[in-house]
Amino acid sequence: MRKVGVLLLASMLIFSILNIHVASAIGSNNRTGTVSVPISYGLVGDDNSAKAFTLDLPLGVNASSINLSTLKYNGTNAVNSLQISNGKIKLSLKGVEASKTVQVKGLYSGQYPFESKIGNSIWRYADGRTWQINDYSPSTDTMTKKDLPAPDFTYPSERVPKVTVNAAGNQSTEGRFWKTLSMESVDEKYVDQNSILVTIMKTDAWVTNAYPKGNKLVIAYQIPITADDQGGWDNVTSTANPPVVYPAMGRFYKANVWYYYTSSAKIPTYSYGGTVTFDYSLPTEPTLLGEVDLIKPNPNPTEATGSDIPVVISLKGTLAAYTDTSNIQEWVFYAKESNNDASLQVKKDYVKKLSSTQEFTFYIKKENAAATNFKQEYALTVTVRFTKPIIMPDGPISSLTQSLSSSASTYNGPKPSSGPNPTPPPSTGKPPEARISMPDQVVAGEKFIVSGADSFDPDGTIVKYIWQHPNVQDALYGKSSDTRYGLDSIDTTQTITLTVVDNDGLTATTSRDIKVIAPAPAAKLQILGTLKENRKITLHNASKNAADDFPMIPGKTKFTISAVSGGTNADIKYSGSLSGTDNADILIKVAGQYKATLYVENTAGYSATKSITFTVQPDQPPVPYISMPNTVYRDPSNGNKASVTIDDLSISPDYDYLAKRVWEYRYDSDNDGNYAEEAWVLMNNGNLDRINFYPTEVGRYEIRLTTKEEFGQPTIDEFVSINDRKSADTANQNVAERIVTVLNRPPLSDWSL
Repeated sequence: MRKVGVLLLASMLIFSILNIHVASAIGSNNRTGTVSVPISYGLVGDDNSAKAFTLDLPLGVNASSINLSTLKYNGTNAVNSLQISNGKIKLSLKGVEASKTVQVKGLYSGQYPFESKIGNSIWRYADGRTWQINDYSPSTDTMTKKDLPAPDFTYPSERVPKVTVNAAGNQSTEGRFWKTLSMESVDEKYVDQNSILVTIMKTDAWVTNAYPKGNKLVIAYQIPITADDQGGWDNVTSTANPPVVYPAMGRFYKANVWYYYTSSAKIPTYSYGGTVTFDYSLPTEPTLLGEVDLIKPNPNPTEATGSDIPVVISLKGTLAAYTDTSNIQEWVFYAKESNNDASLQVKKDYVKKLSSTQEFTFYIKKENAAATNFKQEYALTVTVRFTKPIIMPDGPISSLTQSLSSSASTYNGPKPSSGPNPTPPPSTGKPPEARISMPDQVVAGEKFIVSGADSFDPDGTIVKYIWQHPNVQDALYGKSSDTRYGLDSIDTTQTITLTVVDNDGLTATTSRDIKVIAPAPAAKLQILGTLKENRKITLHNASKNAADDFPMIPGKTKFTISAVSGGTNADIKYSGSLSGTDNADILIKVAGQYKATLYVENTAGYSATKSITFTVQPDQPPVPYISMPNTVYRDPSNGNKASVTIDDLSISPDYDYLAKRVWEYRYDSDNDGNYAEEAWVLMNNGNLDRINFYPTEVGRYEIRLTTKEEFGQPTIDEFVSINDRKSADTANQNVAERIVTVLNRPPLSDWSL
C-alpha cells in the first residue's frame, strides 16, 4: 500500500487561520533553500530603523521539512529575530543606517508661503497741517521720525506727503514645516539651522525694496499707497498713548510680504536586503500540498453584528516533486460546513499548472451568531487528477487528494449567567441614545472616521455598538473606526446605521446619510522664483490627492507654457521635459505676459488642470551716477599733482548688484571744450565704488563710469550670456557734474610792512 505523509500547520493567530497539509509518496532527499529579502534603499526616517518581513517559502517547500538549526540570515543587516511561523519565514532586521543631504524648503503648513504685514504709523499733529513720518533705520535697528507739511492747503489736511520710508517686521516660523523639492516631509530636527535662508517671493506693488536682515524682514515702501490716498491704511488714532484730540490722528500704512525658508537637511536613511537560507527535505515522488487561508472574518473570532456574517476561505493546492504539467487533467476543490452536506460547494480548474487556488464564500446566519459564542467548522478537500496514471512504487495512481479543515467563530459579548439557558430579568431603566459622528460627504477611496462615541446611556453605560454599513470597504466595529467607499459607490448616497445596547439590555438606533463623490484631484499650480527676464522661474505642482487610495500618477503630470503678449514661445527656455516632474525650471528671455498650465491625473482615471497667467518684468539696466568736486588745485608739495576723490552713487533699480565698475577720463588737451577728439584713458577697472585720481596737468578732465550688473536672483546659466547682463555709463548724467577743472594754487601775498 502507498504511504502518504501529512503535514499540518495550524495558525493560532486571531487574525487568520492557516492550515497546510501534504499528501505524498515516501522518499526524500536534502536540499538547500534560499529566500530573498526585498531590497530597499534610502528609506527615510526613524520609523524605518527596523522592519519586519514575512517571506513565503519556495514552491514545494513545507515548513515541517525545514531543519530549523540551519535557518540563517545572510546580509549586512543585524537580526532581531528569525523564525518559522504559520508556514512562513518571520524575520525582523535592523536597518543599515546612512544619510543623505537634501535641499529643503520651509513653508507654512508645508504648502504655502508665509505672509507678513509690515508697516509704520504716521501721525497728524493737532495743528492739522503737519505729519510726523515714522521711519525705520536698518543700519541702527531703531525708529526715527521727521515732520513734513501736508501737500495741500486744506484744514485739517487729509493728504499725507508722498515719501518712501522703511519698516521692519519679525519673520514668522509658526506653522513652518519642511519639505524636499519633491514635497516629501522632513522633520525639523534634521534641518541645518545654520544654513537657513529667507527668500522673498513677492510683495505688494508699492514696496520698492524688500530683504531679510537677521530675524526680521525690512521693506522700503511708498506712502500714500494710492493717488487718492483712499486705501492701504488703518485708522490707529485710538491707540495713541497718551490719547490725542481731533484734528490729531494716526494712520498705519502697511504692505504684504510673501516669503519662504530654504536650507539643507541631513536625513538618516535605512536599507535592507540579503537572503535567508535553510536545509530541507525534498519529496522525491509527486506530493500534493494543501493550504487553507481564512480571509474573512477578520479578526477571527469576530463580534456579531445582528446580520449574517460572511466567511471567505481560500483553498490552494500545489504539486511538488512533479514537473509534467501537460499530464494535469484538472484541479477539483470541495468545501462545505461540517455535518451539513447541503452546503457543499464544488469548483474546478482546468489550468495545466503546478498550483491552483479557489475561494469559497459561506455565511454564519445571524441567529447562530446571536449565541454568546459560536464556532462553525468547515471540511475542505483539494484533488488533482492526471490524464495518464503516474507509476508509483506501490502501483499506478490517477489522482492525489488532500483533506483539510478550517473554522470561523463569533462572539456576542458577555451575558448574565444563572444556568445553561439564562433569561435576563425585564429592565425598568431608561434606554440609551445613539448618535453618529461622520462627514456628510466623502471622496471615494478616502478614509474617514465613523464614531458612535457621542452615544450615551442616561442611567448606565453602553456595552455594545452594532453597525450596519452596506458597500463600505472596511467593516465598522466598536465605538469608532475608519472606513472608505470604492469607485462603485460614486455619485450615490449611502446610509450607515448604528444600534447601541446598554447594560440593561435596552437599545437605540440611529442612521446617517453620506454622499460619495468622485476622487477628482485638485490641481494647484505655483509660479515660484523671480518674474524677471533671464531669471529662473519654477513651475511647481502643489496639487493634492483627492484620496490616498488613488495617488497622482507622476508620469502623467505635465506642464505647458506659452506666450500671451510681449514675447514669443521661442523666448521660453527650459531643459529636458516638462512632463513627469513636480518642478519644472524655465527661463523667459523677453518681458511680457505668459500662461502656464498644469495637468495632473490620478490612478482612478480622474484629471484636472490649472492655468495661471503671469507677467515677466523687464531686466532694468543700472543707473550710474558719480559725485566729485568741480575744481581742484595742484599741490606743489606732492609733485604738483592735484587730488580728485570720486564716489560712485550708482543704483540698480531692480535690486541686482553691480559686479563691474570701469573708471576712465579724457583730458581737454587744447582747451577748446571739445572732448570728442580726445581718447579715453583707463583709471581703474577693479570694481571700486571710490577712487582717487591724481592729474598733473592744468585744465579740464571729463570722467566716465561704466557699470555692469550681475543677476541678483537665480538664473539658468545655459540660457544666458554675458550680453544678457545689463550695463550703462554716465553719459546721461549732467556733463557739468562729470568735469573737474585743475588749477594752479594762487600765490600767497604778504602786505605787512
